[in-house]
Amino acid sequence: MKKIALVIMSVLLLFLLCACPAKDIDNPDNDEPTQAEVTKMFITIYGNKLEVTLENNSSVEALVELLKQGDITYTADDYGGFEKVGNIGHSLPTSNSQITTSAGDVILYQGNQICIMVGSNSWSYTRIGKINGYSAAQLKTLVGTGKGSTQVTLSLN
Repeated sequence: MKKIALVIMSVLLLFLLCACPAKDIDNPDNDEPTQAEVTKMFITIYGNKLEVTLENNSSVEALVELLKQGDITYTADDYGGFEKVGNIGHSLPTSNSQITTSAGDVILYQGNQICIMVGSNSWSYTRIGKINGYSAAQLKTLVGTGKGSTQVTLSLN
């Protein structure tokens, strides 16, 4: 009889342990998404909020950590007719490689500048993400290509 009661108690204990939610080792408080869970950020220019699908690299991880502390607003300028670029006031790790960009690419340049590509260019950059759903012509209008300096805000929401 004691053996049966011991087996039943052991089975019940096992069920109770299995029912407890697992603790997230990377996020022990479970109150904030980890970088792996953050797959999007937003770029706001002239009141237009553009959704960016993020890459998975150390630059994006560092950027997401900064954005968890608050939005980043910087001034971007035209360069070469194919991008709006500006210094974000922070230095991020880079993983540069020779790439050819296209309209909508969001690029890290020299570790502290974000480029919003409205055209194509080949250079050694680190990819941050991609603005989806806009043509090159639409992006040129949205980011104010040819209109001089533009205020850009990066955010997670």
